[in-house]
Amino acid sequence: NIQKAKEILSKKYTVLKESRFITTKPIGVPQQADFINGALLITTELSLRQLKISLKEIECVLGRKRDNDKFAPRTIDLDLLVWNGKIMSQDVNSRDFVRQSVLELMPNSNIF
Repeated sequence: NIQKAKEILSKKYTVLKESRFITTKPIGVPQQADFINGALLITTELSLRQLKISLKEIECVLGRKRDNDKFAPRTIDLDLLVWNGKIMSQDVNSRDFVRQSVLELMPNSNIF
């Protein structure tokens, strides 16, 4: 699903950079398969709200089913980490692998 998501994103947006993708242990519900995490740096003319809607639509196309358990297994999870130089996800500060992806894509950023 990661490859499919990257294909969809590259058709909808300009992809500037891609971080390394790494395997991480699940958080919250450890009795599930490992996750694969990475990030893309994109540019778009969409508003923040429009981009969030678009990412959710892509998740839906790729078979994501939402329920009340935010740690449940999923087919894909597209999070908006940084928007116009502002951190949008607390995961950037609380999860080292997320922070490292952002630093890899934006090494000269002053957001930290």
